[in-house]
Amino acid sequence: MLSHLTVQNFATVAELELEPTGGLTVVTGATGAGKSVIVDALGLALGNRADSAVVRPDCERAEVQVCFDLTDCPEARAWLTEQELDDGDEVWLRRTVRHDGRSRAWINGSAMPLQKVRELGDQLIDIHSQHEHQALLRRDTHRALLDNQAGATELAAEVRRLWNQWRRARQDHQQALDDVREQGERQELLRFQLEELDNLDPGEQELAELEAEQKRLAHAESLIRLCNQSVEALYDSDEGTVNDLLGRITGWVTEATQQDSGLSSVLDTLESARLQVEAATDELRHYLDRLELDPERLQQVEERIGEFHTLARKHRVRPEELPEHRRRLQDDARKLEHQDEYLAELEQAEQQAAEAWEEAANRLSATRREHAGPLARGVIQHLKDLGMEGAHMEVSLETGEPGPDGYEQVEFLFTANPGQPLRPLAKVASGGELSRISLAIQVICARALTVPCLVFDEVDVGVGGGVAEIVGRLLRELGEHAQVLCITHQPQVAALGHQHWQVHKDQTDETTYTGIEPLDAEERVHEVARMLGGVEMTDSTLEHAREMVEKSGKGQGARGKKTSEARTASGE
Repeated sequence: MLSHLTVQNFATVAELELEPTGGLTVVTGATGAGKSVIVDALGLALGNRADSAVVRPDCERAEVQVCFDLTDCPEARAWLTEQELDDGDEVWLRRTVRHDGRSRAWINGSAMPLQKVRELGDQLIDIHSQHEHQALLRRDTHRALLDNQAGATELAAEVRRLWNQWRRARQDHQQALDDVREQGERQELLRFQLEELDNLDPGEQELAELEAEQKRLAHAESLIRLCNQSVEALYDSDEGTVNDLLGRITGWVTEATQQDSGLSSVLDTLESARLQVEAATDELRHYLDRLELDPERLQQVEERIGEFHTLARKHRVRPEELPEHRRRLQDDARKLEHQDEYLAELEQAEQQAAEAWEEAANRLSATRREHAGPLARGVIQHLKDLGMEGAHMEVSLETGEPGPDGYEQVEFLFTANPGQPLRPLAKVASGGELSRISLAIQVICARALTVPCLVFDEVDVGVGGGVAEIVGRLLRELGEHAQVLCITHQPQVAALGHQHWQVHKDQTDETTYTGIEPLDAEERVHEVARMLGGVEMTDSTLEHAREMVEKSGKGQGARGKKTSEARTASGE
């Protein structure tokens, strides 16, 4: 569950620190006090899109940190272990947003991409907003709600994965069939191209060797002149050579060595140099013996290089790529020769993919049929509790063409009045009815969730009196199974919380302060009395509020320690 929330310089908040407990926590406050800042801050920490507008004016950045206790959340612990981010029984998430809109996110101190943060967040918290009932107008929402209630979310994802796999196999098979129709033309072209390449028969390193030989033959006259000059200077000149000079130097050092043996290493070096000069001279002579002016050979080499370049331009490859290009064409030709075998393999792959999808889709269909009735009956029962006695709903499963979501089109059919035909929810439900239907479905589906924390943002809008009390009892019932945070305007709901937070806003000439503080038992009575209304808070109003709180929660105050008031400031 959510165990710690810290907010700094976020929207109207300057600094806020809260420690939620288990059960139902209600959040109240006057209109415009900023109650939804908690939901917005949680959404940011869990990977929602960042906007520079959330940074308090004149501040460098906004920051939100949350901590979740993972004791009863094995899925999240397994995810953290897989990502090598596990750190005991808690997980800390941190998000910052700079005034220029840039943001960063961390999980247990490690910087992470938002996609990973969202993956983890989906396993930690589920947020239901007051506008969520609008999603009930879409059939894809109906399907997702049914799959969620049926515990078939993973199976539905598997069906989508197998559908995509089947689609790719079908496309590959069809493409191969299309290719067969062009097989004759393609084979003829390959035959002609390979004949050209076979006639050239390019060797792996032939072009590089030809280019080196061409360069040598083209500069043969210069090479002969330079090598002869080098041999003459090294060994054959009558006017003194490098060898002669080294000989004289060697004699001088030999004489000096007789006077100082420390010069013996120098003498060895000079002797080695004379040997190197002789070796270099021999190599140059051998090179000259092989080197000759050969215009005919030069012409042959240049013609061969020209053939490489001509064929490379024709095949649209680089000249040095011709050997590899030849191998690719040979492979293509072999594939075409064995096209029947290749088609059989693709057909088998498509059939296997289709069977795998069909098996998973049939299991998903059976699961949906099994849970469609109980979902509808549960919603109907809650709608009666919420004052819609004549309401009736069914979950329609209309079998259609196979698709990524299975065989069925899922749609909620509804009527608010007995004797009236069931029609699609989007066509018959009013805004107030949608709000109540949404709450009923959310309560039912929330019980099936494995996330440890549920947040309801003013889902009780549009109800009051006894219906509001029933809403509160539904939420309190959820609080017995999971941690629930509910932002509410209804005193009947507020009185049913296990823990009560009050949001307030203070203003000066230049600054607005918003604070959130847990209330004790007596403070709760005063807050519920304020919510009950009236210009003055009379004794009777207080008594009524006290009776509501004591009746609902046995006078229970806020759980956990009362934190100091968190004040927030923003420039006007």
